[in-house]
Amino acid sequence: MVRVLLVGGGKGGTALLRAFHSMEAVRVVAVVDLDPGAPALGLAREWGIETAADYRPYFHGVDVVIEATGDVGVYREIDSARPPGVTLVPGPVAELLMTLLQEKEQLIHRLSRQRRELDAILNSTHDAMMAVDQAGCITLFNAAAQRLTGLHAAEVLGTEAKTTIPNSRLHIVLQTGQAELNQLQDLGRVKIITNRMPVRDEDGRVVGAVAVFRDVTELFGLAEEVTNLREIQSLLEAIINATQDAISVVDREGKGILINPAYTRLTGLGPDDVIGKPATVDIAEGESMHYQVLQTRRAVKGVPMKVGPARREVIVNCAPILVDGELKGSVGVIHDISEIQQLTEELDRAKRLIRKLEAKYTFEDIIGHSPSFVSAVHLARSAAQTPATVLLRGESGTGKELFAHAIHNESARRYHQFIRVNCAAFSESLLESELFGYEEGAFTGAKRGGKKGVFEEASGGTLFLDEIGELPLPTQAKILRAIQEKEIVRVGGSRAIPVDVRIIAATHVNLEKAIQEGRFRQDLYYRLNVMPIVLPPLRERQEDIEPLARQFVRKFNQDFGRQVEGLTPRAIARLEEYSWPGNVRELENVIGRAMIRVGYTDTWIDTVHLPLSDLGAGQINPEEPEDERTLEDVVNAAEKAHIQRVLDKVNGNKTEAARRLGISVRNLYYKLEKLGIDP
Repeated sequence: MVRVLLVGGGKGGTALLRAFHSMEAVRVVAVVDLDPGAPALGLAREWGIETAADYRPYFHGVDVVIEATGDVGVYREIDSARPPGVTLVPGPVAELLMTLLQEKEQLIHRLSRQRRELDAILNSTHDAMMAVDQAGCITLFNAAAQRLTGLHAAEVLGTEAKTTIPNSRLHIVLQTGQAELNQLQDLGRVKIITNRMPVRDEDGRVVGAVAVFRDVTELFGLAEEVTNLREIQSLLEAIINATQDAISVVDREGKGILINPAYTRLTGLGPDDVIGKPATVDIAEGESMHYQVLQTRRAVKGVPMKVGPARREVIVNCAPILVDGELKGSVGVIHDISEIQQLTEELDRAKRLIRKLEAKYTFEDIIGHSPSFVSAVHLARSAAQTPATVLLRGESGTGKELFAHAIHNESARRYHQFIRVNCAAFSESLLESELFGYEEGAFTGAKRGGKKGVFEEASGGTLFLDEIGELPLPTQAKILRAIQEKEIVRVGGSRAIPVDVRIIAATHVNLEKAIQEGRFRQDLYYRLNVMPIVLPPLRERQEDIEPLARQFVRKFNQDFGRQVEGLTPRAIARLEEYSWPGNVRELENVIGRAMIRVGYTDTWIDTVHLPLSDLGAGQINPEEPEDERTLEDVVNAAEKAHIQRVLDKVNGNKTEAARRLGISVRNLYYKLEKLGIDP
């Protein structure tokens, strides 16, 4: 099992910790970071892994140190401080190889185990030494000899070798003066190969003998591990060749030394085209990331470029190959993004469909058979086929927004944004930031990075400016510029931003009168009045009341879960007698209230379900003697009726209702509570 010290507890360190924690062949000994709140430290404590701010105390208990801070200074500091035998791996290299490790965990487990065994063998290979003097007494017995023989130096030093270790044969070398080379000897626990040499003085006399012996078992084991290395190489090649991502490796000079089959499939270049060639040989567009990594010794990620004769669009990740701090080359992983591009195109198509759904209504949703209304629909259909600005005019509740939706959905911009702005619902400062957006710091509370306005959001689509007649004059000037120049300037900004927006405006205000009174710019009027469409009020097309009422019955049946079949002839007649100051919107509200009053056993709406108060009749009951009511009661009743009618006309919009009533919104809420009006 590989013991790992992880230095760096940030995002990269956390990802590595999670990956290593799930691998049986790796044990994270500790996680080190100067920041006690680093996310990897918290995760390590949760899993029972030691955490610290200093990595040095852990050096002698680990095999690998992974530097995941990304700081070159930290990497160099660890590299100079680590003891021999401890491998230092930069975080980017570990992240780059993590995919292959995780995909082939079983193979990597076996590879890691065999590598550790090989390291252990190499690190423990030391020659054992034993020496005797002229008398045959032992004078040298090193640690390796102790390990091989199982004897302690304190026990044998000064004793006769032929008595203490008779199979050393050093006493025989003293007698014969002859060397014994490459002799196989059995020490019981192990077999060794030994060389025994006499030690002579200046006169050539034998004054001692020395034996150098080596554990043959280790040599045999090393030979077996060399064989295993070939298997490891085969396994690593199989892993590299099996991955679907293209892999390219260059040496320190930037010349190709390895590619996998996925690389050839992606780029169309084979080993003969790449091996031994410069790293730029496969680049069709862009700069070589291999050369950048070799120059900076830093990894790069997510670099787009085009490769191969077919100019395939790819994303490249590259990292340096460092061995004991020495740069050996660079490895790159190349991802084909053609599938991502296909998914992006599908997402764009889905977005366009969703944007289309934002404009809910079509001309099929518009109901009306009266000549004036049919003429308006025909004109609107014609306008939809052109990019011309449309001005929808008519009283409140006549269906101007419905027409705006339908025009957009039948235009060439149907797959782009449809955005509605009620110009009467914002103050002047808020309206400008809503229409044109703002830059960062433009005003107190502005979002960091600024915000797009609806002109930018609707670029390529349609912008519906409702209640255009309520625009303040300064804002009218900016909208005129946006229409004329097809560009806007954000609040607090100075840069002109081009926009491509089709304008549909709507108003119930008499713009010609507003121009005479100085409340509306004449030049903006001419820009908006390119294709005027006047929607007739409901009182001028009474033949449409019955089909509209039946449509609302079907709608409310779905909303309320009812099964009302329709309206009686008497109820239809009663509806046609009314002047409908609130137009279609008021008719919808009346039918909605009638549906609520219909009993669950009733299937038809009759006049009993249409109280006179709903149809604008006086709130005073004619049969009630007026002399029994105080003046205050009469005033309150009249005030309540008028407020209710105004709320119906503006579809419950309290800001607009307060404006039309000439009172503040706060005062309106007070009157609603006082008079018992349900908002």
